[in-house]
Amino acid sequence: MDIGFLNRFEEKIQNELLRICTSHGMLEGVLLATDDINGHWDTLAPEYVADAVGQIADYPTVSVAWAGYLGLAVACGWDKNWQECLKTPYKAYYGSQGFDDMDEHIIEHILGLSLDSRESEKIESVIRSCAQASVTLIRREQIEPQSPMAFHVFARAIKVMYRIGAALELKRLGYKFEEVALPSHYGRLLEC
Repeated sequence: MDIGFLNRFEEKIQNELLRICTSHGMLEGVLLATDDINGHWDTLAPEYVADAVGQIADYPTVSVAWAGYLGLAVACGWDKNWQECLKTPYKAYYGSQGFDDMDEHIIEHILGLSLDSRESEKIESVIRSCAQASVTLIRREQIEPQSPMAFHVFARAIKVMYRIGAALELKRLGYKFEEVALPSHYGRLLEC
């Protein structure tokens, strides 16, 4: 496996999705993140991948986009009660139709937004744009479908989408990076 290629692909897709979110006015050129939220992907990823892989052929955008919604939900849980969020099983993010309506369930029942609100429409629009861009970037790599490399590229793309979703929710909740003045021997530090 070409880890260097995968790392470059992940960086390229993250930069592109961050650009899209910034152009939509949803982020400010910075990917808001916490180690807690990013690390929780490792717990959720195996079940998410099991759901998403079956969707790739017919619904490639959905297979990528729903990872963004999962990131939204985890960031919301991180803000409300991280210890409870850590105990939340993956399937709690399902809607009434399971994986198929996870997006609407997360928007309405976890974030507490009306599905027809302007805010939820903005979130849906930027996640759709990011997922479409992700699928386009994956296809441009011209990797053999259903190959191990195709799987790894997909895995990197959904990890980035998860982080993008988390950043969107952190921004929506009012988090931002700020410079913190520390004693000179500590240098400068950016915190969320």
